[in-house]
Amino acid sequence: MVKAGVTPQFHCDIAYTTQIMLLTDPEVESSLLISSDEGATYQKYRLNFYILSLLFHPEQEDWILAYSHDQKLYSSVEFGRRWQLVHERVAPNRFYWSKMGLDKEPGLIHLETSISEGQALYVTCKLQNCTDSNKGKPFPGYIDPNSLVVQDEYVFVQVSTAGRPIYYVSAKRDVFTPMKLPKYTLPKDLHVISTDENRVVAAVQEWNQNETYNLYVSDTSGVYYTLALENVVSSMGPEGNVMVDLYEVAGIKGMFLANKKTDNQVKTHITYNRGRDWRLLQAPSKDLRAGNIHCVLPYCSLHLHLHVSANPYTSGNIASRDSAPGIIVASGSIGAELTTSNVSVFITSDAGNTWRQIFDEEYAVLYLDQGGALVAIRHTPLPIRHLWLSFDEGRQWNKYSFTNTPLFVDGVLGEPGEETLIMTIFGHVSHRSEWQLVKIDFRSIFNRRCTEADYQTWHLHNQGEPCLMGVKRIYRKLKPTSRCVMGKTYSVSMTSGPCDCTEADFECDYGYERRTNGKCTTAFWFHPSSMSRSCTTGMTFLNSTGYRKVVSNNCTAGVSVEYTARRQQCPIQAPRGLHLVTSEGTLTATLGTNVTFLVFLEEGDGARTSITLDFGDGHALTYSNVSSIEEGIKHIYKAVGIYRVTAIGENSLGSETVVLYLHVTCQLEYIHLSAPFVAVRNKEVNLTAVLWPSQVGTVTYIWWIGNNTEQPVITLEGSVACTFSREGISTVTVQVSAGNTILQDRKNIAVHEYFRSHLLAFSSNLDDHNPDVAEWRLDVSRVIKNSLIQATGVREDQLLVTVLPGLPTAAEFFLLPDKQLTEGKPEKSSAHLDQVHVAARGPSHRVCSSPISSAPSGHQREPQWLCHANAAISSGCGFSCVCHLQIQEIPGLNVYAQMQNEKEQEMMSPANPTEATPSSQRDLVHSLEILDTEFNSRPIGCMKPHVHVKFSTELPTYIV
Repeated sequence: MVKAGVTPQFHCDIAYTTQIMLLTDPEVESSLLISSDEGATYQKYRLNFYILSLLFHPEQEDWILAYSHDQKLYSSVEFGRRWQLVHERVAPNRFYWSKMGLDKEPGLIHLETSISEGQALYVTCKLQNCTDSNKGKPFPGYIDPNSLVVQDEYVFVQVSTAGRPIYYVSAKRDVFTPMKLPKYTLPKDLHVISTDENRVVAAVQEWNQNETYNLYVSDTSGVYYTLALENVVSSMGPEGNVMVDLYEVAGIKGMFLANKKTDNQVKTHITYNRGRDWRLLQAPSKDLRAGNIHCVLPYCSLHLHLHVSANPYTSGNIASRDSAPGIIVASGSIGAELTTSNVSVFITSDAGNTWRQIFDEEYAVLYLDQGGALVAIRHTPLPIRHLWLSFDEGRQWNKYSFTNTPLFVDGVLGEPGEETLIMTIFGHVSHRSEWQLVKIDFRSIFNRRCTEADYQTWHLHNQGEPCLMGVKRIYRKLKPTSRCVMGKTYSVSMTSGPCDCTEADFECDYGYERRTNGKCTTAFWFHPSSMSRSCTTGMTFLNSTGYRKVVSNNCTAGVSVEYTARRQQCPIQAPRGLHLVTSEGTLTATLGTNVTFLVFLEEGDGARTSITLDFGDGHALTYSNVSSIEEGIKHIYKAVGIYRVTAIGENSLGSETVVLYLHVTCQLEYIHLSAPFVAVRNKEVNLTAVLWPSQVGTVTYIWWIGNNTEQPVITLEGSVACTFSREGISTVTVQVSAGNTILQDRKNIAVHEYFRSHLLAFSSNLDDHNPDVAEWRLDVSRVIKNSLIQATGVREDQLLVTVLPGLPTAAEFFLLPDKQLTEGKPEKSSAHLDQVHVAARGPSHRVCSSPISSAPSGHQREPQWLCHANAAISSGCGFSCVCHLQIQEIPGLNVYAQMQNEKEQEMMSPANPTEATPSSQRDLVHSLEILDTEFNSRPIGCMKPHVHVKFSTELPTYIV
């Protein structure tokens, strides 16, 4: 027994013939308990992964797939005794076993693997050898995550293009083809409901629907769909999955129940011919107490809850079995619409023609002995100790006690096989008690086996019409009065006879719609003359009459000739409807990678239509026909750019051209915002975003300048001009969008009415220790500023310093007026700044006994300050600067705005910074005469010992 309040150790149990597997609770341990003697003994096998779900092979009993919590898929061919990793990053519940007769190998696995947040791949793997060389890729390109469905002979995937999903289907493992829904269906969501009998039933939520779905049915190819029923209600399951109120009745092919919303009322409908015709359910005429029920169609009818339980230990709202054709048990209500109040349980023994009420409360009903007996247990939160048993298809119920102590029932589990007469009820006596398991063996109730005399024949019909799906079906069923065991030897017996075809055996073909008079006419968007691209001149095709026989309908003769498509010669036709897309469904590609182009032709002789594909980069290819390029055309672009890709389809009757503009990009790695450190108020400055690499494809620049944070400036160019109207610190932010990458840089700009700027050059040994990152430049700027303050005596708030990006190392400092003295007046600011400038020059002139060079008459010269860096790099000391203030006269540096354009050109890209130095500046530096005069000053920053580098009397050839 399991202790109260503890999750049961055995999470689930799976049985195959004599082998039983128990999976332990992963919160306790990760192990399997395997028995080979029907549970007499168990052997434990520890796992190095945690199992989330198991998938057993439908035919090979020892083959199992296990899905782990970390999205890894494992396989075992020894019934879980040994495991092998198959693949990583597998989508949950998107892995499938191969199907015999369709897949080449029995050990093939279909699975969906995750590539990125919005991209996945459909691959096939060998069970014990899933290497890259052995992987298959049935679909050429990426698919949407969680879209792979492999069911019977069909495979479905979804690819979204420009925000709209495109659904592809492969029948019998053939090439993928877009599913053809009516033109203006515009689906938001699609669920595959059924794929049996070579036909697909799909629930589609269209653009104008929120809580309902429309049902569509396909032809045998799974490609062409027509509307079967509108506005079927849906709900969300406990795990967030969509549940559509459509139920396929077991045991009778082509029979479905659906809940349709009409005028905000939900009503249950039934069909016997796969959705071709629907009708309401006739309510019972009597209630449990034999009272009359007055319920007249179409105003009143029977409505059923159609949810099937995903929990194997609890029953759903409706149940039917293949071994008991015609018997359906469901909970529901009688009235104008389906309700959740006053719910009763109903049963039909004749496939929905007539119904009986069997309980006026909700009960769980289980099938025993292949439907020969029914067991009912009340749905209630209260403890119970009775169950009910019926041997006559629910007409009479006998009450039995299964426990002496009332039990809170948590679930019911039947033994494997539909012939079972054993069931297990599990629950607890109180909320604090241990679990109780009650095994009930009903074999003692029966005293004999059934004989042929215990059976009767039953004719399937729809309100008296015996011809359903083109045949008359007669079943052998147990008589309601017989109380015997059918056992394992019983099998459902059915005979059938053909029926003449009528109009009811045909549904509207693709492109046709049923009118109020029942006739199928052409939809306004459809061109009946359109041909499939597989139609080749000289061959024949089936020309639709507007009708197609319902799939699996076996009627003969009658109106068959009138409604069946007629075979005609394929006409000679010029190509029409040429489509060109990339396999990923995008208009972007990465430089240096394979791009797969897909070319589709809607109309025209595909076998005689040549295709020329011009990639737009000087390369082109020509193919003799469309069928030769079904797997796509691959091409690699070697340069970034926008390419005009052109596909031309041409035959003897004409041609058609389609164009695609492909953006080939490479990854944007780094951006730098080049902006002045200080700007003059109301003077225009340039802002430049420098990219690395410089060519990444189509780029969009988004600028936030100053206080204008709500309305950014968007440009396709990497530079903008702007002015600042207020003094103070203004912030400039630029975002660069290239492909799926967005990078950002930000700069603060000091805006002043008036200032003077000066350039600093450094000795070359500092470059060896310059990592060219923003943090290093900030730290060095702080050191230089402190050094200049101590060397000149200028106040801290009148001095700004910035180290410029790139190599060789250069810096710029700015002298600002004292706002307390000038009161913001430009003329006072200029005069005061001249005084500060002269004061700053004072110490230098006292050392320098003569001017550096003579200037042309009338031209004012300004000093350049040279900071000769002593690069003493030792443990714990990153930079030490001894400033030797040497005055060099360089014209034109007194007002920053005058040099603005040149300085913008001097802001260098990290890619190759030396190329950005203007030649005019180099010539200017070569013309300077420099005094070999050194000032002694204290080292700034780290006080570690350092090597003093003596400089030559010639200035280096760079000034930034």
